[in-house]
Amino acid sequence: MKIALIGATGNVGSHVLKEALSRGHQVTAIARDAGKLSAGQSNLNVDETDVYDTDALATALRGHDAIISAFNSGWQNPNLYADYKRGYASILAAANRSGVKRILVVGGASSLVLPDGRRVFDAYIPPEFVNAVRGAMDLLEDIQKENELDWTFLSPAIELRPGERTGKFRLGTDNPVMDAEGKSGITVADMAVAIVDEIENGQFIRRRFTVGY
Repeated sequence: MKIALIGATGNVGSHVLKEALSRGHQVTAIARDAGKLSAGQSNLNVDETDVYDTDALATALRGHDAIISAFNSGWQNPNLYADYKRGYASILAAANRSGVKRILVVGGASSLVLPDGRRVFDAYIPPEFVNAVRGAMDLLEDIQKENELDWTFLSPAIELRPGERTGKFRLGTDNPVMDAEGKSGITVADMAVAIVDEIENGQFIRRRFTVGY
């Protein structure tokens, strides 16, 4: 499968890149700083297209079977929210122009609904992080209005942490996947497994899903 991966050098994107390449997929890694990527692998193409340049991005995406976006406008970016919104407006427009219908976007956990009916946003997010997570919440609402793309929106577990790839986890939809102790967590490596699984299998087309142990 030919996969275009946006945000390939980020925390999530780098793990998705490793997972997809390990399965033999042909990956075009789109990143702000392609110098962080090794272009020595036969199934890896490195691309520095600017996500905010919609026409150029549409060209870069064209000809792929699927798009995975792990785009993040930067946690230290003072314009994080506005740039996140602008970035995803460009990504979705470029996907539509490119003719690639299949896209998976990695969003946030804040819109997941807890057993008591509250959102993760209301129960867990302190005021100083509200601006950092609002973009992903808006993105879910925006992508649910998308009529042309075969989209999937992934909400990570509440605790996304470093750790090993086990390949063993559970999937959910609108509620966090909790373990026996009531905690929602997963390693970035295992979330990457779930992402590539979904691109291969298409279990959650035009739906949101989540993952946890």
